[in-house]
Amino acid sequence: MAKLLFFFLSIVIFLSLLPGDLAITAGTEDGSEQWGYVEVRPKAHMFWWLYKSPYRVEDPSKPWPVILWLQGGPGASGVGLGNFLEIGPLDGNLKPRNSTWLRKADLLFVDSPVGAGFSYVDDVRDSSLPVKTDVEAAIDLTTLLKEVFNGNESLQQSPLYVVAESYGGKFAVTLGLSALKAIEAGELKLKLGGIALGDSWISPEDFVVCNSISTSTYTIFFLVRMFHYFYTLKCQVKTFIKVSLLNCKLSWGPLLKAVSRIDNNGLSASNSVAQMIKQQLSDGQFVEAEHSFFLLEEVIGNYSNYVDFYNFMLDFDNDPIEGSTNVALKRTSTKTYSKYLDSSSRILSTSDDLPTLMDGVIREKLKIIPTNVSWGGQPFVFQALIPEFMKPRIKDVDELLAKGINVTVYNGQARSYRATIEPHAHSLSYMQLPPKQHL
Repeated sequence: MAKLLFFFLSIVIFLSLLPGDLAITAGTEDGSEQWGYVEVRPKAHMFWWLYKSPYRVEDPSKPWPVILWLQGGPGASGVGLGNFLEIGPLDGNLKPRNSTWLRKADLLFVDSPVGAGFSYVDDVRDSSLPVKTDVEAAIDLTTLLKEVFNGNESLQQSPLYVVAESYGGKFAVTLGLSALKAIEAGELKLKLGGIALGDSWISPEDFVVCNSISTSTYTIFFLVRMFHYFYTLKCQVKTFIKVSLLNCKLSWGPLLKAVSRIDNNGLSASNSVAQMIKQQLSDGQFVEAEHSFFLLEEVIGNYSNYVDFYNFMLDFDNDPIEGSTNVALKRTSTKTYSKYLDSSSRILSTSDDLPTLMDGVIREKLKIIPTNVSWGGQPFVFQALIPEFMKPRIKDVDELLAKGINVTVYNGQARSYRATIEPHAHSLSYMQLPPKQHL
């Protein structure tokens, strides 16, 4: 009997690896967790991990939701960072997280684009395999959703909420449009419940260089469907918020000057680079604007003792992560998204390391990760998306709102990367939409 079972399993694994078959799936014995690979394109394999909530309540009038978490970067791992360092059932030390979102929803983590986390391409030298646009990333994600949802009637009954962080917000809005198109064509069996954009890079110009406009006050109506750590998944809040934009010109410099992280010299230097970025974006020079973006980081770093862009209350001297890094390495890190990973890694205790965890205990648990694949963000992911990095996705948000999709845009208080001092809400045209379609 044992030999027969081994033979059967061998056949199943062999068939799953044949070209043309899209998926390899595994999971826990009790079915509470599932994970797998989807070949979203030939030679491009995307990893996903689904947690089924033990708190799930079957109520036809209130379908239990599924949250798809998309990380930023681009190239950071949702399966690693979003799961173990932010909202998953276990923290980075594999201890239960009391505030896990699993209490209010099933959680689906994806390593996107291919090359992030455990996702991979067969040949890193093949320049055709990495995604080069936000739309291409969305198409890959839509292919994955088809594989995960179309054969699972239970998931099909649950509304899917896409929650994204940082650059993942650009993927979220393009995915929303791509998924809607597939749903309308009958190719994807799911209900899109809404999209939440946290500290999202959907309008780089508004974050780095806020357009100059005359003094005005907007009254913005928000219908918020917020995903909250501590209270309730759906908290409908109707509120009027007045946002005063007083001769709004620049973003990063004024914010950091206002909180005494840079002086007048630093403000002048950063504003000079910000104006250059504004002109480059106006001229459609997105690659050049991306280079200037990192130059602006360097200028601000020099004048602020390398302020932490993810928490401006910290800098090189009082940051437990950055303070242990020499200045030369710190300067090098501004040319990649590594600061994004560093800022997340401080959630772990000093004796722990996320890559070690993912390539150790987690790899052993999953059992399907190829031996030649190491967890992490491959440099080609970010490099391939450089021409997209500074392009906005405001029109995509407008289109989602026009289609009746609920969209929530929210920012953190202490982040200078997606600064709240100069909100980009005025860039959206949703204020002209019918009331039920407002943000």
